[in-house]
Amino acid sequence: MSRNSLTLLPKNKKLLQALGENIKLARLRRKLTMNQVSERAGISRPTLSSLEKGNPAVSLGIVLQVLVVLGLEKDILLLADDDVLGRKIQDADLTVKERGPKNTKK
Repeated sequence: MSRNSLTLLPKNKKLLQALGENIKLARLRRKLTMNQVSERAGISRPTLSSLEKGNPAVSLGIVLQVLVVLGLEKDILLLADDDVLGRKIQDADLTVKERGPKNTKK
């Protein structure tokens, strides 16, 4: 599968676009140019532009590099931090069935 053939639902595309917009706004608030951020992050300017547009082919590593430049690297820890569904499943004790005892042949 090529990097550009990733298919996303429209609502997920909007999420990536919002992430890109947030990164762009953070860059602009710091009065940094695209050239400055891309150079400091060790990426090309077109890659930064793709990230800011919400292109799904941009790697998570590149997102982290840009967040480091912006001083927002700890924000990556917020991803999947509040796992409401996971906690509900855990609280309901809907875990995988336990395996039966092993038959030990001697």
